[in-house]
Amino acid sequence: MRSHLVDDDAGLARILRDARTVAVLGCKAGAGQPAFYVPAYLQTRGYRILPVNPTLVGQTVFGETVVGTLADLREPADVIDVFRRPEYLPGHAREILALSWRPRAVWFQLGIRHDGAAVELARAGIDVVQDRCMMPEHRRLLKAGVSRQGGVERGA
Repeated sequence: MRSHLVDDDAGLARILRDARTVAVLGCKAGAGQPAFYVPAYLQTRGYRILPVNPTLVGQTVFGETVVGTLADLREPADVIDVFRRPEYLPGHAREILALSWRPRAVWFQLGIRHDGAAVELARAGIDVVQDRCMMPEHRRLLKAGVSRQGGVERGA
């Protein structure tokens, strides 16, 4: 289980390199908000972004139709990037574990941490990152031109 609680550079880089699709739980439509500009950055690096937010259902964000829950996604995501307050994470962990598919990783963004939810997901074999932002970690760990996957640029 501890091997699924990822806090080392090699583990973070592996998640970032292996992912193709990122479901953004709590995505926003406002360009000045981290839950918008972080996935927007990831999209420019070749990731497909699947927006999830019950208050934006039906709107188009990142070229995709926003869905209300993870279960409403039409396809699995490699990573679920979470922009929700810590008190909601136990419920989201249960929601993730009830899906018909499993993400490779769940990433709690900078300032978001809930050890109980993280352990629950890790026990199910899902890699979990807490209290880190995908954008600066991507910039720091995947330098421009270093990694390509499926013909899509993954470097910063």
